[in-house]
Amino acid sequence: MISTAYAQASSATPGGDLMAFLPMILIFVVFYFLLIRPQQKKAKEHRTMLAALQKGDEVVTAGGVVGRVAKLTDQYAAIEIAPSVEINVQRSAIAQLLPKGTIKAL
Repeated sequence: MISTAYAQASSATPGGDLMAFLPMILIFVVFYFLLIRPQQKKAKEHRTMLAALQKGDEVVTAGGVVGRVAKLTDQYAAIEIAPSVEINVQRSAIAQLLPKGTIKAL
């Protein structure tokens, strides 16, 4: 009356654990090349631009203020936004370096 029950053999494939983690590894690789690496490159370019700032360069701050660099220190820059009007900003707040003559065109 009782039929014989056979145990099913487990199909232990070589590298089965690696195949389980493969989608997570692929997602990390995609995130690295699409998000992390471009952000690091942009940050490096910004640091290089800040290190190369000189007196007389025309810049835009993170707040959108356009002006000419009047004085530089290690941490701060004095930006002339109008004749005889200077503001002090942190160097890291300078977002973009403009081509020469841009202020006159505004």
